[in-house]
Formats: sequence, structure tokens, C-alpha cells
Amino acid sequence: MDSITTREQDYSQWYLDVLAAAGLCDYSPVKGCMVLKPHGFAVWDLIRNELDRRFRDTGHVNAYFPLLIPVSFLSKEAEHVEGFAKECAVVTHHRLRAAEGGGVEPDPASRLEEPLVIRPTSETIIWHMYGQWIQSWRDLPILINQWANVVRWEMKTRPFLRTTEFLWQEGHTAHATSAEAQAEARQMLEVYASFARDFLAIPVTEGVKSASERFAGAVDTYTIEAMMQNGWALQAGTSHFLGQNFAKAFDVTFQSATGEREHVWATSWGVSTRMVGAIIMTHSDDTGLLLPPAVAPIQVVLTPIWKTDAEKATTLAFADEVRAALGARFRVKLDDRDQLKPGAKYFEWERKGVPLRLEIGPRDVAARSVFAAVRTGGKKYGIPFEGVADAVAAALDGVHTELYRRAAERRVQRTLRVESYQEFKERLEGGGFFLVPWHDDAAWEARIKEETRATIRCFPLEGQEEAAGKVCFASGRPATHMAIFARAY
Repeated sequence: MDSITTREQDYSQWYLDVLAAAGLCDYSPVKGCMVLKPHGFAVWDLIRNELDRRFRDTGHVNAYFPLLIPVSFLSKEAEHVEGFAKECAVVTHHRLRAAEGGGVEPDPASRLEEPLVIRPTSETIIWHMYGQWIQSWRDLPILINQWANVVRWEMKTRPFLRTTEFLWQEGHTAHATSAEAQAEARQMLEVYASFARDFLAIPVTEGVKSASERFAGAVDTYTIEAMMQNGWALQAGTSHFLGQNFAKAFDVTFQSATGEREHVWATSWGVSTRMVGAIIMTHSDDTGLLLPPAVAPIQVVLTPIWKTDAEKATTLAFADEVRAALGARFRVKLDDRDQLKPGAKYFEWERKGVPLRLEIGPRDVAARSVFAAVRTGGKKYGIPFEGVADAVAAALDGVHTELYRRAAERRVQRTLRVESYQEFKERLEGGGFFLVPWHDDAAWEARIKEETRATIRCFPLEGQEEAAGKVCFASGRPATHMAIFARAY
């Protein structure tokens, strides 16, 4: 691939070009599904490993539940089945047979007594199992996380952001009291928010969803909303307080310390491979992918430069020294390929999003130093071999800081206020988060979505006191909330 469409020319095509140029994924023979190539899966692996560490720190353990769920399970919680019914893939037979005209077809004799759903999410199967595991208050809390794939049959797809099959983690917890469950849901929201800020360099807005946007079957859905470079929103993670809805649907009760039977209180929470899409759309540029150091599969690439065989030998020997000095602390790649010129190597690694490139030529060998080029831009500079690891650490910290600064500044500049619904419609095409006083009204919310394709992203957790005494920007009625409206992926 020779060129990448610029963001200004066509933002959607730019995104697809960045994916292709960086070698993150490819299209599958099944529409809406994607193949995660090694570089793309390595980014997800780093996300997964860091979240796993944070989950362990908050007392959670990993388990695994089946991919196939009886259809009847989804029918037990009314809101849940309504929310997912149109996205479910259903298994009706358990084997194939040769077809008369060639190929294969489902064997009619293998029709299942009860169809099975390929999991769109796991609340139903997990709460069926919790009903067998929970008897007493001594069995609580249960704090389980699952790493898995799910299938939600999407009509319009975009790699990483919205696909038919995707990878994710889903936490499912059971508690003795409402207060414990609500505290858990808020705690996990903060885990996601701090992860986005500190690991991905993405500033996020923490908030609660409106009734029409909350998870099917939840009492409250908390969200972290990130702003992409075009001003659109991306729901980067959610945490749900489920109340007792699933416990009642599956009759999951426990004997309390006072001897009474009570229904269990629940949460669920998750992030998915759309986090990779968030990284790309938040940080990348017209050159290609730009990865925060924490999720860069290659944090430092060494590019030795030589002209003669003698220079090659000494340059590679010194490059090996540098790699050894960095290898214990960083993910380092030594690009010693003969077939590519230095410029072609620089081009390739810039497109793959490597945060730091260290160039090593004969003069650098003689001076026992390296020449550093940071992916976020700026002049190249020399680093002496002595202390190279600390200098690299400082450079990578600088990349994270700069990426976060850019994203935070963009969010401030594009968080907009409007005086009327008409002004909102006029300015919406330019993108942005519209922070407005809002009277909670499902009919008005549906009208705005229909007319503008904008939705309430959340009611921010901070700043709700500002709504007092104001009137709704759309209906003119007394405001009940401050709300963020935006178009979203």
C-alpha cells in the first residue's frame, strides 16, 4: 500500500487505510468478521494482560462459560431478550450430510430439541450456574471475569469498532446487598477509566446512560466515552448495575446471616477489541498508526545503517549491544534486513506505530551513541550508550504524555455548548461533544436520534449540579440533567 487517505479527505477511508498499512487485521470470508493479524492481536494481548492484572488487584478471578446457550435462557429476562433478539445467531442442527446436488446441508435427523444461541453476552448462562453455586451469604461475593468471543449479528460493520464476532472480557459478580453491587459497578468503571488514561493515553468522560441507551436488563449502565479525532464518540467500556433482575429471572437466592431467603444482587462489565479501534482513531495520523508505548508490540526499533560489509559487521555488533541493554525493560526489534534501504524501514515502522526509532550508523558506532526519532515528531537527537535505557524510558514516557495532551486538548476544544436545538443541528456536522441541559424525555430523545443520528452518550458523573435552574436546550422544560449528545461509532 503506497499512500494513506488523509483524515481531512475522508476520515472513514483513512481509518481503513491505517489498519491495512499497519497490518493489524484482514477481512474474513464471513461478512462482518475479521482476522486479527499478529501485529493487531499483539496489541489486544497487551490490553488483555494489563486489564487482567488490574482485575486481580481488585479481587477478581478468571473462569470460562460455554459458547452455546439454550434459547429458553434468553427468554427468562424480558428486557434482555428484547435487547439482543435481533442480533442472535442460532444453532438448529448438530451435523451435516452430503447434499444431492453436491456440497453439504444440515441433516434433518440432527435437528436439536432446543435451538442454541451463540453467546451475544453471558449473563443468562452465568446466572444459571450461579443458581447452582450460591446457597448462603457465605458463598458471596462471587467475582468472576471471562475472556471470550461473542457474536452479535451486525448489518453494518467496521473492523474493530463493530464486527459480527469480536473478542472481549466480561465480568459478572454476585453480591449480598444492593450497596455492594453498586460499589462494584462504580469501581470497575474507574478501573476502565484509569486504564484508558494511564495505559492508552485516552481521556474519557465517565457517566451514566439514559434509559434508552442502557444495557438490556440493567438498572443502571455506567460508561466511559472517548472522543475520536473527527469529534465522534466511542463507547469504550461499560459497567452495569443489574439489580436483582437476573437473580429473579433465574431464581438465584441465598440465605442471609439472619436466616432469610433473599435474591442476589448483580453486576456485569466489559471492554472489547473496539479498544484497539479507539487507540487508532484517537492517536494515529496521516502517516499511519501511532501507538501509545504501553500497547506497542514493538516499543523501540533499532535500524542499523551501513554501506560496506565491514561497516555492517561493526554496526550490527553495536546494535546487538544496544538491544541487550534495552531488552530487559522494553520490547525491542532489531531490523537487520539487507533487502530494504533505511528509508523504507523508517517508513514501514512509522506506519506500524512504533513509538521510538533508534538509528545506528558507522559514526554512531564510533561515538558509542544512537540517534533517536520519536514517532510523535520533533527533531532527532543523540543518546549516549551509557544510560541509553533511562533515556529510552524518558522518551517513551514523553510519547504517552504528548498523546494524552493532544487528545485532552482536542476534547476540551470540541466540547461545545449550544443555546437551542436549531443551533445544535446546525453545528452537529462539525462533530464534537455537545454538553447541554436536558429534560429527561424519551420522546424527545427518540426524535433527536431520528432527525440527527446523534444520541445521548451519557449524563456525566461530574458537573450535574450545573443543571439546576436551567431549561432543556430542546424542549424548553426544566432541566433534569446535564447530558452529552454526539454522533457515535
